Amino acid sequence: MPEALLWAAAILLAVAAGWAWNSWRHRVSTRPAGSRPGRGATARTGGRRPAPPRPRGADRSAAKPRSRDADRPEAPAPGEIWWADVPYADGSGSKVRPCLVLRADSRGADVLKITSQDKSDRDDHVRIPTRDWDPGAEHDSYLSLTEPIRLSSAAFADHAGRCDADLWRKVRSLRHLPTA
Repeated sequence: MPEALLWAAAILLAVAAGWAWNSWRHRVSTRPAGSRPGRGATARTGGRRPAPPRPRGADRSAAKPRSRDADRPEAPAPGEIWWADVPYADGSGSKVRPCLVLRADSRGADVLKITSQDKSDRDDHVRIPTRDWDPGAEHDSYLSLTEPIRLSSAAFADHAGRCDADLWRKVRSLRHLPTA
């Protein structure tokens, strides 16, 4: 019987340690408000939020989205990094995330997703310097070199900055990616 109590105590301690680690990992960020769009409570907890409601038909406004940066470009251009509302691959919702613009026109742009998750062990991702366009970043991010995603102009929220020149040259040299 005492051995069962020891096992129960060990399991209880493991569960408590896991809970403490999880709440420490998802603590409230110390970044200044507005430095990384779309990083609300659902992003910190890892939960998926539903896609934002989209205006339909005549309700659609021709007004441009408001910007936090008054001197940002009007529309995305190749080689720029933007925060945009990118749909999940399974279509269950979307997430505001940074993207590299490959080519753009008046209706939208072809982009590659950028993730903060470590993808250094994968051939289809390349490290991208982050601190130039996201000063609050704790480490570099990874650019997905898989199939580009087409986003409408309305999906783009905020201009983040420009892609590193050396990386942009490498991306443009990849034959499977459309660039302007």
